[in-house]
Amino acid sequence: MSGFGWRGRLGPAVPVAPAARVDRFEIFFDLVFVFSFFIITRATALAITPGALLHAVLVLAVLWWCWVVHSIVAAKVRLGEGFVPVLMTVGMAALFTFSLSLPQAFKEPAEAASGPFVAAFSYVVVRAVHLALYWHAVRDSPNERRQLLRFLPELVLSTLLLLVAALIPPILGHNGVAALARDSLWAAVVVLQYGSGILAGTGGWGVTSAEHWTERYELILIIALGESVISVGVGSNLLGQPPTWSAVVAAILGIFFTAALWWAHYDMIGPAARIALHAAEDGPRVAMARDGYAYCFLPMIAGIILFALGAEQIVHQITDPHIPSYLPAQGPGEPLLIGGVICYLCGNMLFQFRMLRTVSWTRVGAVLVLAAGIPVATRLPALGALALVALICVALVATEVIVFGEARRALRGFVFLERTAYEAHEAAWRAHWHEPEPGEPST
Repeated sequence: MSGFGWRGRLGPAVPVAPAARVDRFEIFFDLVFVFSFFIITRATALAITPGALLHAVLVLAVLWWCWVVHSIVAAKVRLGEGFVPVLMTVGMAALFTFSLSLPQAFKEPAEAASGPFVAAFSYVVVRAVHLALYWHAVRDSPNERRQLLRFLPELVLSTLLLLVAALIPPILGHNGVAALARDSLWAAVVVLQYGSGILAGTGGWGVTSAEHWTERYELILIIALGESVISVGVGSNLLGQPPTWSAVVAAILGIFFTAALWWAHYDMIGPAARIALHAAEDGPRVAMARDGYAYCFLPMIAGIILFALGAEQIVHQITDPHIPSYLPAQGPGEPLLIGGVICYLCGNMLFQFRMLRTVSWTRVGAVLVLAAGIPVATRLPALGALALVALICVALVATEVIVFGEARRALRGFVFLERTAYEAHEAAWRAHWHEPEPGEPST
């Protein structure tokens, strides 16, 4: 790269090394995605209807595809090095604008005339930044350039479909036909995006650092789990009123079942999948990275948002002084809470099957128990319903700790040996820093 111009002064793009880890700028960029999850949850919580839930799923799917494309770019170049942070800051601003416009994407034209257009334009900017960076990264690789060109129709068509979806309600009026056409166009964008990922195949792609790829997705999942904690706090309104015993118990139960869901993935499944991706090479590694992380993580993220909505509704009922604590819970809180946990666990089972070719009978049993518990939870007081879900999730974790104790110990032993060998190699390499230069006397 030439030393002249702004790119030359800032420095060149740095490729991702085989053992690279996530850098600080990537975590900084994730804050905008976290805000997007928060916006989706807050906008849906205002009026929980089947239509609102459908819109939330559509928006989440489009947003998640942006995340997948972002992770592919981050797997090629270091986002915090050289001139790349400048372009990524532009993309971050566009993504932030996209997130702000999401609540208005499906509203009446008179209420949000510009919202859908802002969303579509921001989407174009985000995808353009990713396209420019990836094209720069693969400019010397004909195979990767050809593979990138296969995705250009998806980028162009998805952008046009979002623009048409923004135009339909103002032209036809916000009636049933216009709403159906708009929602169908959004659904078409989702099918186009995820279908193109399958049809394009794995030829020409590569995952240079399995460590970076897995860590990237594990971090965004754990940040998304924090959304449920925020929702419990919003529902309890502990900052706006004196905490009652029921509010404190609800907050504790919310932490317990969220921690149990964290454990369900990060205790064994996540570390084992990371090792499996390290062991795979070439096309199989790309296919595993795409199917396991880009695709199977989506229902897990959707489940988190659903049970966060349910937890907020339930905790709000628990802390409402006008609702007697002994009355059965009202509204969609219980189905959303349990349905979200089921969606999360099913997504995790799909991830486990794709990455490890195994299915845990404990997870299948937990899903069946949760499904059977929906009619029970709707007849319990709100605090009892939350306690039931927390009990099932904690019981799942406790059962797996006991039943799979030997496998857990073997996995941790393998991970310890791997880390020890890796750190010994790093220490040996850094020992060269203390060796004397040629011609210098040794001490």
